[in-house]
Amino acid sequence: MTAPVRVTHPFHPLFGQSIDFVERRIQWGDDLLFYRDRLGYVTALPTRWTSVEDEDPLLVVSAGRSHFRVADLIDLTALITEFQSAMQSEGGRR
Repeated sequence: MTAPVRVTHPFHPLFGQSIDFVERRIQWGDDLLFYRDRLGYVTALPTRWTSVEDEDPLLVVSAGRSHFRVADLIDLTALITEFQSAMQSEGGRR
């Protein structure tokens, strides 16, 4: 069974469009929403990027003035920290 779901992440190419929701499941620690793309292939998005999840209160209060979600900024911080650690350990080996 599929149901229409709206993409809410402001930087996703499908932002504001409805997608055909197929399944929601946790995979590799991520809450994912699987849907059919325009070619019929099943692909996935983080659930928090769709209307299935409640909108981030920060985005609601900021009324579109903030383009970043707290969860996305936390993920970005973790990636930067991981990258910096890898660069430092690589530099120590030379």
